[in-house]
Amino acid sequence: MAAALQCLTPCLGLPSRFNTLSLTASSSSSATAFKPLGFSANTSHNLFSTGFVSIVPVRRTSQLVVCEAAPKKPDSAAKRARQSEKRRVYNKAKKSEFKTRMKKALETLDLLKKKPDAQQEEVLFTEKLIAEAYSAIDKAVKAGALHRNTGARRKSRLARRKKAVEIHHGWYTPSAAA
Repeated sequence: MAAALQCLTPCLGLPSRFNTLSLTASSSSSATAFKPLGFSANTSHNLFSTGFVSIVPVRRTSQLVVCEAAPKKPDSAAKRARQSEKRRVYNKAKKSEFKTRMKKALETLDLLKKKPDAQQEEVLFTEKLIAEAYSAIDKAVKAGALHRNTGARRKSRLARRKKAVEIHHGWYTPSAAA
């Protein structure tokens, strides 16, 4: 930090010691807030010449010069907000996928149940849709977008609806309860 200060001072012809470096908006510019200026190679002479930078010299009390322009640690709340937004988008996609697949399977089962001359081979296409819905539900549960009990309930709902269609058309007869 002191090396940057020593390099900056002779180049710009500034006083050899200063306490604070602050940015202020001039009357002609808009009222935008400036971020604190760090000592780096990006500091240009134009900032000093246009009056945006004010320099306060330090009285010589000791040989040690303290610089107040230390890098700031990132805000943990902002990081958590970024992380939660990523997770929200990811979970939304997982939920949307399994809901869409469930809807397609349930609609196909309803059409099959309403169809009076349905054949048992037509269930194969529906079973494929149900398998895709099961897969999407399992992925959502694994990713944490869906609770495992909710996933089990949705899968059970699909299986019950399929069995109801099979019973309705006489393709399946349940065994007598003991």
